[in-house]
Amino acid sequence: MQDISTIFDNHILTIALIACLLAQVLKLLIELVRHGKVTFRTLVETGGMPSAHSALVTALATGVGQTMGWASAEFAIAFVFAIIVMYDAAGVRQAAGKQARILNQIVDEFFRENSTFNEDRLKELLGHTPVQVFAGSALGVLVSWIAAPAY
Repeated sequence: MQDISTIFDNHILTIALIACLLAQVLKLLIELVRHGKVTFRTLVETGGMPSAHSALVTALATGVGQTMGWASAEFAIAFVFAIIVMYDAAGVRQAAGKQARILNQIVDEFFRENSTFNEDRLKELLGHTPVQVFAGSALGVLVSWIAAPAY
């Protein structure tokens, strides 16, 4: 069995993680520009611009395509995985966030006078808009292309 420390020698994985981290840092900077304050919680939250999930999976798929070949089975697997993750981010999780927003509004309005209701609010920012997913995807491809000589 291989030594677990060799996982850090996987350049494709490293570049994909760098793309994800870069997207999270960009979210922090975008929050600073938009709201004039730094919210470090942004670094670990889902949702927002750009999509870190999309950056991660597109950097992964691009790296696999660059190293294994665009016609390889490995690239096909990574590509399909990326499509599923991005569809989920913009579709299912975005819809769940909208439902959470509506449920929170119903709870706020229905229990306004009755303060005995004491449940936590649902998390509303779960998914991404298509623009956020596209921006994350572009970031992932860009990071992988820039890092291509390292493969």
